[in-house]
Amino acid sequence: MTPKLELGLFDWIDRGNFDVADLYEQRIQLVEIADQAGFYGYHLAEHHGTSLGAAPSPSVFFSALAQRTNQIRFSAMAFLLPLYHPVRLAEEICMLDHLSNGRVEVGVSRGVSPYEIKGYGVDPDSTQEVFDESLEVIVKCMTDDSLSYNGKHFQFDDLEVSVKPKQKPTPPFWYPTFSEKGTKYAAKHGFNFITLGPPELATQLSKLYQQTFEESKTGKQLNKQPKIGTMRQIFIADTDQEAMRIAEPAYNTWYRSITELWHKNNDTSFDDFFSWESFLNNETILVGSVDSVKSKILDLVEKTRINYFAGSFAWGSLPFEKSQESLCRFITEISPSLNA
Repeated sequence: MTPKLELGLFDWIDRGNFDVADLYEQRIQLVEIADQAGFYGYHLAEHHGTSLGAAPSPSVFFSALAQRTNQIRFSAMAFLLPLYHPVRLAEEICMLDHLSNGRVEVGVSRGVSPYEIKGYGVDPDSTQEVFDESLEVIVKCMTDDSLSYNGKHFQFDDLEVSVKPKQKPTPPFWYPTFSEKGTKYAAKHGFNFITLGPPELATQLSKLYQQTFEESKTGKQLNKQPKIGTMRQIFIADTDQEAMRIAEPAYNTWYRSITELWHKNNDTSFDDFFSWESFLNNETILVGSVDSVKSKILDLVEKTRINYFAGSFAWGSLPFEKSQESLCRFITEISPSLNA
């Protein structure tokens, strides 16, 4: 596994209080900055039925990114497979791979929120088996001359899938998770892996991934040198006090978005997990001066031995100019230290 730490952007494109067209343009401009700075990837969450998901179709957004960037790669984090017909999704991914000259990557998930899944008329109890079949069909669409498949949910007999990916045999796959079961699944399949959680959990899962990957090495693993990463929300200002003053109300807007559907269903399961105090204490959000944020990232990288770090610089009601400034300070004043 490569020892170099590569960098990425993570994004929800949550609505906040912005005009949607302006929001899309501003996010593209942030990705252009990361592209010019040599970031490896941009990762966009897929959400539905909530202001957290102002970009419910990652593929559409990526088609715009493909025309505005040159090097940075991009992936949904993740495509919610139970909400797609797998052949249609495979076709879209293959199109994107050619439109981007081979820069698309594929994050997959069965979905976390049962309320989003139910909104599409899908039974949450069926999502695991649908996910398993969908993933198998998607890979077959990319690698087989024609598609024949006989599963519980999908059946195909010699179906022609005319567009194959530019990257052979497939684009890289990603699997986001913060559970031991999900980590083992990702490692056994050789998926690139990204997690959220306090440094202790990220360290535990990083070690578990590496151990499981080595024990499971086979020619069938999709990625031979997988990325092992973690994500953090970030805001940088001149001082710790200024950063806290600006970040907390912006975070509260994001908090309302990410808990919105749960609250509509009288479910408070994730209130404590996503609270401002919890995220600060667990260092899943890094807010402060350059020196404060840098020291926490360096400590995180040393503890976890990750080779991939994704920062989220735009969330909630943070003004675009503040997100842009924070990202640029990270690029010029922090990233050079991460591989020193």
